[in-house]
Amino acid sequence: MLLVLLCPIKLPSQAVPSKELALTASSSDYAAAAESKNQKIHARPAHTAAGRNTGRAAISNSPSASVHVSPLAAPDSGGPRYPADLQYHGGNVVPFMQHHAIYMNPNGRCTIAGCWGDPEGFLRDLGQSDFIRVVDQYTGGSGPYTVSNTHFTVNYHPNAAPLTDADMLAIVHAAASLTGQAGYGNEYHVFLPPGQDECFNLGYKVCYSPDDPKTFAYCAYHGSADFSDIGHVLYSVEPFQNNNGCSSRPGTPNGQLADSTNNVLSHEVIETITDPDGTAWWNSLDLVLFGEEIADECSFLLFTTTNVYFDPSNVTLNGKAYAVQPEYDNAAHACTTSP
Repeated sequence: MLLVLLCPIKLPSQAVPSKELALTASSSDYAAAAESKNQKIHARPAHTAAGRNTGRAAISNSPSASVHVSPLAAPDSGGPRYPADLQYHGGNVVPFMQHHAIYMNPNGRCTIAGCWGDPEGFLRDLGQSDFIRVVDQYTGGSGPYTVSNTHFTVNYHPNAAPLTDADMLAIVHAAASLTGQAGYGNEYHVFLPPGQDECFNLGYKVCYSPDDPKTFAYCAYHGSADFSDIGHVLYSVEPFQNNNGCSSRPGTPNGQLADSTNNVLSHEVIETITDPDGTAWWNSLDLVLFGEEIADECSFLLFTTTNVYFDPSNVTLNGKAYAVQPEYDNAAHACTTSP
């Protein structure tokens, strides 16, 4: 007699082809962006001179950067306090989420694989991994964190002026209006191509600008805003990461281009989940770490004789190898890649 035991085997997720839709931000989308309220942003500083010298309030207008309270007034968890532990400040969190990808395609010349790797595949594997469970202690939920089967492509003609956050809000408004999906259960990720600068506003002083070191202050950011017609929307902006100032170290499992994108995307996604509006989980206990979110505290750097890189950890997500940074785990009082 042959006895066969059937056991579940966890396999890497198969590539799921996404339906692609062309997206154009109209004048009404720009008007909605201009009239939006309660805009919050929180950026990941670039490892550049401008990134080091730009104050946190300039790259984050959330309460985590602007509220001046004594770190001794942080909420007491009831157990031992550690300087890096995050405190809860009463705001919303994201116990489940659907991701929506938006690719900015200059003159139709940027392929997803050639410019960013496979962000949607990474998000699917992240959402089915043990790693994502680190956030459960902060949200009180357990997902799911899924990816829409539709992504957007914005074909546009670049000009010399950088894009701004107002452009990002208009594009996100256009996408969310088409899907009809807004609120805390959805996040729209805007991916910028190589060579495209982006600034917070028309002052062009705090930017992602590898070609202009004096303003090159951040690598990516997450944000939120209230639109009068579609309500609250969560979004992130991921400029091209494989450059001096934002890239991950060489030799990662999927190559420097893809894993630099994956690393910053995990940073922004997990910060959105635990602190979508700057009013939930962030550090108000330690003066040095004051205002930092779950990913900020674990964004390590590797210094070589010729360059500085972000230094993520090699991890397995849903059976596939990636390089992404750890996240701060209050339960372990440490940066971890598993709950």
